[in-house]
Amino acid sequence: MSEFYLSCCSTADLSKEWFEKRNIKYVCFHFELDGKQYLDDLGVSMSPDEMYRKMSEGSDTKTSQVTIGEYEEYFEKMLKEGKDILHLCLSSGISGTFNSATIAKESLAEKYPDRKIYVVDSLAASSGFGLLMDKLADLRDAGMGIDELYKWTEEHKLELHHWFFSSDLTFFIKGGRVSKTSGFIGSVLSICPLLNVDFEGHLIPREKIRTKKKVIQRIVEQMEENAQDGLEYSGKCFISHSACKEDADAVAALIEELFPKLNGKVEIFPIGATIGSHTGPGTVALFFWGKKRVN
Repeated sequence: MSEFYLSCCSTADLSKEWFEKRNIKYVCFHFELDGKQYLDDLGVSMSPDEMYRKMSEGSDTKTSQVTIGEYEEYFEKMLKEGKDILHLCLSSGISGTFNSATIAKESLAEKYPDRKIYVVDSLAASSGFGLLMDKLADLRDAGMGIDELYKWTEEHKLELHHWFFSSDLTFFIKGGRVSKTSGFIGSVLSICPLLNVDFEGHLIPREKIRTKKKVIQRIVEQMEENAQDGLEYSGKCFISHSACKEDADAVAALIEELFPKLNGKVEIFPIGATIGSHTGPGTVALFFWGKKRVN
């Protein structure tokens, strides 16, 4: 049994069963739907399908991060068990939760001087964040200690790639990420923007591609261009989606055909409430290990 807890935010967008199987603790973000508060608890309080259906019908959503007080309570439960903690936060390019977790850590340091709490800015999101946690669980299970694992995380986290596209710009427009004019033109021309997460953890538009068929092909090409060892890639691949499983399946099928040495099948998960509240339905995100992100 490990002498430390591996921990993250629920925004890693994997299943409750997956976290339990890998022995990873998680703390939940919050979201609001038509004024009612919910935990982003991996679909327990509300399934992703129901949330996206309500969004499509016009429901308003808001999100809020884990507070300092919630982090203190969450960390202290583990510290009282005599365990150290390696906790990863949703990218600071998207959320301020890393700062909250760091403040909570510092407030507990005097009370638990013999315990270690490492807080890491993952610079990752959704099931890409989850793919990073999966790798850390593998290393922990192979015997890596907390100090070495913390160092490995900081040295390798930028090798995780996130590429995603959306075939529905409604919520990008609603959230101000796309102007109404650009959104209208994009919808008329069937433009599906292709974005990724840069080395600072921000979401960056990279290409404007006409038609869903072409953007599905292009996102797979990005994996071919950037994956470790190219077509010889032998790592894992995760995909997350917001109420567009057929599109996620289409991307997965192309990847499994193109990368014969892939470690198992492509694993597909729903985008959770926090990230999905901003993307809305129609987003597919692809995650794999590749060259170090430098821009």
